Amino acid sequence: MDLISLPHKGPICYCITLLGTNLAIYLCLFLINGNNAEELRDVQVSVKSRDKVEDNYPEEERDVQANVDSRDNRELVDNNTAQRLTGEDIEAMRRQGAGGNEIIEALIANSVTFEKKTSFSQEKYRLKKQKKYAPKVLMRRPVARSICEAYFKKYPSKIGFLRVDTLSLLLSMGNVSSNSDILVVDMIGGLLTGAVAERLGGTGFVCNSYSGQAPYSMDIVRIFNLSDEICKRIVRSPISDLLSQKELPEQTLQHDDACNVESRSTDQMSASTSMEDNSHSLENGISDLGAENTEPAKVRKAPKAGERAHKEIIDLWKENGFSSLIIAAPELDTWALVRDVLPLLANSAPFAIYHQYLQPLATCMHNLQLEKMAIGLQITEPWLREYQVLPSRTHPCMQMSSFGGYILSGTKICST
Repeated sequence: MDLISLPHKGPICYCITLLGTNLAIYLCLFLINGNNAEELRDVQVSVKSRDKVEDNYPEEERDVQANVDSRDNRELVDNNTAQRLTGEDIEAMRRQGAGGNEIIEALIANSVTFEKKTSFSQEKYRLKKQKKYAPKVLMRRPVARSICEAYFKKYPSKIGFLRVDTLSLLLSMGNVSSNSDILVVDMIGGLLTGAVAERLGGTGFVCNSYSGQAPYSMDIVRIFNLSDEICKRIVRSPISDLLSQKELPEQTLQHDDACNVESRSTDQMSASTSMEDNSHSLENGISDLGAENTEPAKVRKAPKAGERAHKEIIDLWKENGFSSLIIAAPELDTWALVRDVLPLLANSAPFAIYHQYLQPLATCMHNLQLEKMAIGLQITEPWLREYQVLPSRTHPCMQMSSFGGYILSGTKICST
C-alpha cells in the first residue's frame, strides 16, 4: 500500500494504492482502471474478498473440484518461455481499446503451461493477472485503521513500526473518550494525534507536545480529512511552556504582590496623561471611522490542525491536569520524557507509552516504581496473526509481521 495526495480541485483528495504502483483505492470516491464504462458497476466488489475468485461457484462444486483434481506442478519449468504473448502485443491491444478481461483471456490462451497447472495455481494465475490488468477496488473513508495499515505495509519506519492492533490498544489504555483532554507526544508523523482526535469526535482537546523549539511532523493528520470542528481541537504546545506554567502558589502570590506595587506607582503618572490621551483618541477615532468602513471584510480561514495552544487553555490544564497521556516517541529517552510530562496529568489519570523495543520501557517502569509516581504498571506485548481463509487453503499469511512493539501502561498518583 501507499498514500498519494491528489490535486485539491478534484473530487478526490487522498488515496491508497493497492495491488501495484498504478492502481489506487481512493478513500472518498472510486476509480476503475479500465476502458469500459460497464466495469464501474463492479466497483462495489470488496477488496477483502479479492482472493475469493471461486465465490461464483457453489461450495459443493468447489469441494468436488478440490477432491477430484489430481494434477500437480512438478513437471513445470519456469524458463520464461511459457507465455507467447509479448509486452508489445499487450500494449497494442490496449491501444486498440481492449479491456482488462480481454487481456487476461488472451494471456491464458497464449500460456503453454496454464492447462497443466492445478486448479489452485490457475486461480492464483488469474488473480495475479487481474491485479495487474483489471483491478477492482472499494472506496473507503480515511480512518485510523486504514491509514495505519497502509503505512505499516509500505513505510513502517515512518510510524515507528506501530501496528494497527497496537494503536487500538494504545487508545484503549489511554482511556480516550469524549470530553477528555489528552496529552500526546507524537513522533510517528501525526498518526497517533489523528487517531486520538478522530476518537474524540470534536470534544475535548488533543495537545501535541514536543521537546525543543521545532514541533514534530504532523503530515499524517491531513490524510484523516477531519472536519473543522475536530481540527480546531488539535493544538500544539512545547513541553517547556507546559512546565513553565506550572508554578507554585507561593511564587504566584509573590509575583502578584510585586505587580501590585508597581501598578500603584504608575497610577498617578498615568492619571495626568489620561485626559490628553482621551482627547486625542476621540479625534483619531472620528477620522478613522470612515477608513475602517471602507476596508473589505476579511475572509475567514478554516481552522488548521496543530495551532499554538492559547494561554487560557494552558492555565486550565495547569489547574485541572490532563485526562490522560499517550506517548509514541521512539527517538527520545523514555524515562527522561515521562519524568517531565507525568506531573502534568491529573491524579488517577491513566497513561500509555509505546516503544519499539522492550528495554527503554523496562527502565522507565523500574524508575517509576522507585519514585512512586504511578501504580498498576504493566508492559504489554500485543500479538496479531493474519490468516488466509479459503477452502482447503486456510493458513497464516506467509508475509506478515510477528512484532508489534511494547506498551507500558499505568495510573498516575500523587507522590507527595
